[in-house]
Amino acid sequence: MDNATAQAPVSTNTKHVTFRIWRQDGPDKAGRYDEFRVPYGKGANVVSCLMEIQRNPVTTDGRRVPPVIWDAACLEEVCGSCAMNINGRVRMACSALIDRIIGDGEPIITLEPMKKFPVTRDLAVDRSRMFDALKRVKAWINIDGTHNLGPGPRQSPGDQTVMYKLSTCITCGSCLEACPQVTIDNDFIGAASISQARLFNMNPTGKMNAEERVRGLMGPGGIQDCGKAQNCVKVCPKEIPLTTSIAVMNREVTKQVIKDIFFDQEDEKKSAGGPA
Repeated sequence: MDNATAQAPVSTNTKHVTFRIWRQDGPDKAGRYDEFRVPYGKGANVVSCLMEIQRNPVTTDGRRVPPVIWDAACLEEVCGSCAMNINGRVRMACSALIDRIIGDGEPIITLEPMKKFPVTRDLAVDRSRMFDALKRVKAWINIDGTHNLGPGPRQSPGDQTVMYKLSTCITCGSCLEACPQVTIDNDFIGAASISQARLFNMNPTGKMNAEERVRGLMGPGGIQDCGKAQNCVKVCPKEIPLTTSIAVMNREVTKQVIKDIFFDQEDEKKSAGGPA
């Protein structure tokens, strides 16, 4: 099929939405923008429009191009994989409704990949840094085998409420994308992993490894690199109290530093034969 017949004639009576989409064939390839026109549909979201483009990837100037690549799985703001920059703001594409983005007329919606993560292709990015950060803070509960351990320790309703909210993190990367302290080539772990360290330190079983998680927040790229910009909490799709988690874990890190100072002094006194 040639370019002249690739795209169906556009009806002048039908409202359309124009998408300006970042295209990049690979991590080391040069990028560009392609424009596509999609018929307007009430209640449509960005992902449904991307699917429409994928069915017929023909640009507004009549060129047939490879289908746009993006990450998606659940389509209901649970998996976190479809986060991208929409008109310059990081959002979940599955919950970004076209009606809320556009006004009257035929607007242009610009879609770009997140800039704090390496691009794999088009709108898809590599989120490995987030999972490396979760490993650093040991964001899991260690259990001895898989046999029945009996009922777990009781938790207060207050702790349950806080922990449930923290557990809704979907590792989308929005908090890192919005953070001015995070760059594509630095090692700041970001708000998500800090909040997950708080979650697992609140767990009655997870408290056994609380010090390890606190120490994971110390050192280069740790919690001390946070500049308190509070952008993370503004863009979190799950409205997790990330700045509260940062404040809580900052306090825990400070307490651990003080403990280390005094315990080191006690050890020095003992080794020197001084009073304990």
